[in-house]
Amino acid sequence: MPVVRPSEAVVHEMHGARFVAHATPATGSRELCAWRGEIPAGTRAPAHTVSREEIFHLLAGELLITLDGVTHRVTAGDTVIVNPGSTLTVENPGTEAAVSWVTTTRGLEATLADGTRIVPPWAG
Repeated sequence: MPVVRPSEAVVHEMHGARFVAHATPATGSRELCAWRGEIPAGTRAPAHTVSREEIFHLLAGELLITLDGVTHRVTAGDTVIVNPGSTLTVENPGTEAAVSWVTTTRGLEATLADGTRIVPPWAG
């Protein structure tokens, strides 16, 4: 389907954050996946290494994003390019939720520090 209404987006929760999947194979996307991330105040996701490039755009709020050991303060309007093989940690040390829009290609996998592999359902 070429138009995905907010009511049709599928919500997933992991590591204290919400992932609202809009573009996935289930909604008709053949190559790309896109979702809105909702990161509550005080949330710190575990470090994970991604298998595919992600484009992470912050719509609202402020985050600390550690990319390959370098921490960046990211504010609304900033975009972070996460290359394949990069290790990423996302933290919201603030008092308000942060909202992001993320796009990647289908088949993204994330590997945690302990070797656990995650295939996020929102990244088909």
